[in-house]
Amino acid sequence: MLEGKQVIPITLFEAEEAVDSGTIYSQDFMLLEGHELVDELRSKQADATLNLFRYFVMRYPGILQQAVPQAGEENFYQRRRVDDSRLDLQKTIAEQFNLLRVVDNECYPAFFDWQGQRYTIKIEKAEQNQ
Repeated sequence: MLEGKQVIPITLFEAEEAVDSGTIYSQDFMLLEGHELVDELRSKQADATLNLFRYFVMRYPGILQQAVPQAGEENFYQRRRVDDSRLDLQKTIAEQFNLLRVVDNECYPAFFDWQGQRYTIKIEKAEQNQ
């Protein structure tokens, strides 16, 4: 989300000592529309992960024969920290919208420092009146 990607792979693979190296058993993709906030992402990710688990269990043990080894370089993201939610006052809201989408309002809200003070900004979707 932070990179603006709208298709995010969710992969069920065997845990190995080396990061992101285990045999792939199943894969699906989350499709994002570009407006989702972190809680919506977590919900979609949980649904996709549970679907992969169900798919694996329903096809076990035959699915083991369909496993695919991983190829290429490892690919993973570091855990987000408080400082990752720092806003740049020289950039527009539009330029930082993907950052705002991934902040956790409770654990690591968006913030900026101004004249020796720190300010937090929380983001949530407004209810739409129809």
